[in-house]
Amino acid sequence: MTYVELCALVQDTVENTFTEEQLALFCQQTEQKAYNTVQPPVLRETQALALTASNPLLSMPAGYLYTFSLAVVQADGAYEFLLNKDVGYIRSAYPKPADSGLPKVYAQLDADTLILGPTPDDAYSAELQFAKYPESIVTAGTSWLGDTMDAVLFNGMCLEAARFLQMEADIITLYGKMFDSAVADLKQLADAKLRQDTYRTGQVRTPVR
Repeated sequence: MTYVELCALVQDTVENTFTEEQLALFCQQTEQKAYNTVQPPVLRETQALALTASNPLLSMPAGYLYTFSLAVVQADGAYEFLLNKDVGYIRSAYPKPADSGLPKVYAQLDADTLILGPTPDDAYSAELQFAKYPESIVTAGTSWLGDTMDAVLFNGMCLEAARFLQMEADIITLYGKMFDSAVADLKQLADAKLRQDTYRTGQVRTPVR
């Protein structure tokens, strides 16, 4: 379903006309709820990074949300996956930043910076797999979510519209239940059927029914 079709259907269902700004807000709020509840493949991005010798900090790409995996790519092409730890562990295990070597672990230092342990002793190549919100259907016109599970967007937008109009509580509750049901279907697809065998820990995965 395209964004134009989605907006028309929502306005017909709720029986109200909204401004473009209001519809865009309803849609983007729904997308954020869905993407923060489920981890569909469309959230995944892969980017090559360069580690800096003697610098334990690694800046994240624009739009970065969280890390799926981080690997050092060695000269022979072999991947050395780093383990995810917390900052306290790295500070304790590698108390002297001057102590360097091939990084073995990483931790989230702040919103867009990782800290590595030990400090890289060379300018290693790295590969980061991370989560990033895909372009909204509002600006793109179409999206993976709109093509694959349009019920999530439709019911979510109806819910936001009903709240905006301060409709009766039973109507808001009905739209809420329909949205939750659609998100559950999306979770069954994205967190179960599209990821049945996860090698690394730290990734949400729902057993397939």
